[in-house]
Amino acid sequence: MFLFLSKLLPIFIYPLGLACGLIIVALVMLWKRPKWAGVPIFLALFVLLLASNTWVARGLVRSLEGQYIPTVELPSAPAIVVLGGGILPKKPPRPWVEVAQEGDRILYGAKLYREGKAPILILSGGRIDWKNGGPPESQDMAEIAETMGVPKSAILQDPTSLNTHENAVNVRKILAAKNIEPRVLLVTSAFHMPRSLAIFKRQGIEAIPAPTDFLVVQEDLKEESTWQATLLNLLPDSTRLGDTTRALKEYIGIGIYRLRGWL
Repeated sequence: MFLFLSKLLPIFIYPLGLACGLIIVALVMLWKRPKWAGVPIFLALFVLLLASNTWVARGLVRSLEGQYIPTVELPSAPAIVVLGGGILPKKPPRPWVEVAQEGDRILYGAKLYREGKAPILILSGGRIDWKNGGPPESQDMAEIAETMGVPKSAILQDPTSLNTHENAVNVRKILAAKNIEPRVLLVTSAFHMPRSLAIFKRQGIEAIPAPTDFLVVQEDLKEESTWQATLLNLLPDSTRLGDTTRALKEYIGIGIYRLRGWL
């Protein structure tokens, strides 16, 4: 039930869900208090314009992504842990498993393995039956890793975890069962790294951040000097709305996980 509620309730806090809720309130008010119906409509428009603003989206994302940017070359470790996300299962008409945005995680994890950063690649992630479904994400990630040249003998899987807390708990069990030192390179999306790192450390794992899937790059942070760029940054953009939602999801997750004692 916690898993379902954790997916359902935040929808009404995210910008799109909040705006829809305000519009529904406005429709009800048109029937009972038409003079005040404009207030929730204005608020819905304000929420959407603010959340889809380039500077707002970049600022929120950067506040998460900027926390653990490696400043030196990543060290070697006993294992590399890749958290699931962004892998689409092989379902018709897809000819093979496909990589969405967060799928950069497995690509980067396999790259680190091939660079000799660790002898073991631990892939952590299941799939929710009532949400897309399909084989465990760890299985699909393993298929991609093998295609990239990682031998099957070097891959360990956690096929049952359905959230970041379960990722960390199951990885700790795998490390203990295989007698592997609890020190790992942790690969996940840059905006997801602060929460992930805190959870893994809470489980007694020395996690070295190896972020990937950056939504904001240095070039984006340069001051826009033309009026054309400034105008476009002010106008609503669906990509930026998605970025704002991702950042808010992380901050909500951090708050909920802290309340549950997982951080």
